[in-house]
Amino acid sequence: MKKFVLPLLACLLFLTQIARGQSFKPAQLREATVSSLHEAMQNGNLTAVQLVQMYLDRIDAYDKQGPYLNTIIMVNPKALAEANRLDSIYKVTGKMVGPLHGIPVIVKDNYDTYDMPTTNGTLAMKKSIPPDDAFVVKRIREAGAIIIAKSNLAEFASSGQFSVSSILPGYSRNPYDMKRTTAGSSGGTAAAVAADFGAIGLGTDTGSSIRGPASHQSLVGFRPTLGLISRDGIAPLAMTNDTGGPICRTVEDAVRVLEVIAGHDKADTVTRQSEGKIPAGYRQFLDKNGLKGARIGVFRQLCTPKNSDPQVYALFNKALDELRAAGAIVIDSVRVPELDTINKSFDTIPQLRRDFNLYLANLGPNAPHKSLTSIIKSKQFHPYLEKTLLDANADTLAPEAHKGWKKNLALRARLRQLLLRAMDSTQVDVLVYPSFSYPPRLIGDLNTPSGTNNNALSPPTGFPAFSVPMGFTYDGLPAGLQFFGRPYSEPVLIKLCYAYEQATHHRRPPESTPPLPKKKNKSVIALR
Repeated sequence: MKKFVLPLLACLLFLTQIARGQSFKPAQLREATVSSLHEAMQNGNLTAVQLVQMYLDRIDAYDKQGPYLNTIIMVNPKALAEANRLDSIYKVTGKMVGPLHGIPVIVKDNYDTYDMPTTNGTLAMKKSIPPDDAFVVKRIREAGAIIIAKSNLAEFASSGQFSVSSILPGYSRNPYDMKRTTAGSSGGTAAAVAADFGAIGLGTDTGSSIRGPASHQSLVGFRPTLGLISRDGIAPLAMTNDTGGPICRTVEDAVRVLEVIAGHDKADTVTRQSEGKIPAGYRQFLDKNGLKGARIGVFRQLCTPKNSDPQVYALFNKALDELRAAGAIVIDSVRVPELDTINKSFDTIPQLRRDFNLYLANLGPNAPHKSLTSIIKSKQFHPYLEKTLLDANADTLAPEAHKGWKKNLALRARLRQLLLRAMDSTQVDVLVYPSFSYPPRLIGDLNTPSGTNNNALSPPTGFPAFSVPMGFTYDGLPAGLQFFGRPYSEPVLIKLCYAYEQATHHRRPPESTPPLPKKKNKSVIALR
């Protein structure tokens, strides 16, 4: 019998080494996509529990230590339990519960989560646990996603320039240069996704706050057509502009998220407009040759030598050459002469008081505050926000009762008409321009130009705009190229953005958050 023991032990050792060699390593987590993670799960090399733990290890190593990115408000204490539940289902059925099965998601902390606080970045809401999930959060959970953490934001989602809140001390920091801003208000989500704290992210965009952080962190950010995605359960800033959307490392992953979260929701009446306008799936439009024959309109009004950093301007012109090389017909340029006049003519009409009070009312009897007035009296918010809150709360008129309301609606309609006319007359599929005409600013710098182009076209029209990586300045600071389209033209934008991404592959991960060393596994691998 002894003569069989050594060969058997050798065989077991050999199989164990093979099993260990095939296991998913921390280095593979860097820039991992939904498809690559699912492939590893299907091959038996990765479980959802292992995946969540590797991301938690990175958060522990880099968010409040090391480069101290300061992006996470709260790690989900139930993330590993949810991952274990999903692993059990997969083990028994051999099937994934949905298209985001086991995928850890970074969720901006203005999305309601029934099992964790939703703070909107303000200390006054630290203990606010909503009665149910936001519509979008419910959708991603049903698709199998795991919320791994809630991320920092500009408090009340009030700034497109930086991400600082009263919940966390200090600013969220850009992983490409810790002295630089992440932009706002979804800067915490973007920096966390860029640093591989989760596979994908959810942000919100009122004026800039998906595309700005995406640009500053070399990511993909989708601001969809207003009405494509429900805002129910998202803490509001201005419902005329507010929308949610994905922030991801690749176009394909952003498309996967969009497929899950798009759709009509009776709790958000604006989504009625999307009925009949959503295709069976968006991944069918991922075409690496999609730029061939496409007509791209250059919107140089938002990027001139006078109002741009020379390096970003050079990157933009290089991007136009890259579009041409990929087969696009570049129309240089398309203009809307009235743009500046229109954008300067809008009246400022606060919507926060009415919209936020309604949001608080929907939080139920256990909400820590019942009104914006109560939050102001608590003094539990960042000092930079005080005047904004006081001014918004002092305006007791309903937004629609302001004299400028109808004028603003007319200006919006006029801008939509002019943009469509300009695009139709030149027969272009999209307009392109830099998401920012300047690199990320130093944290605390509010004097030099921010260079944001994000609020000029998409928010006032409600038309979709996607930002994709355009490259890096000579000192390694990211820049983004924005594709602006007609309403509900997401299929066109996806095709063109994906083709540009695949032709250029500009994104690279930040050096500040390298792969962690593999933990030594002292447990014996069970061979079955």
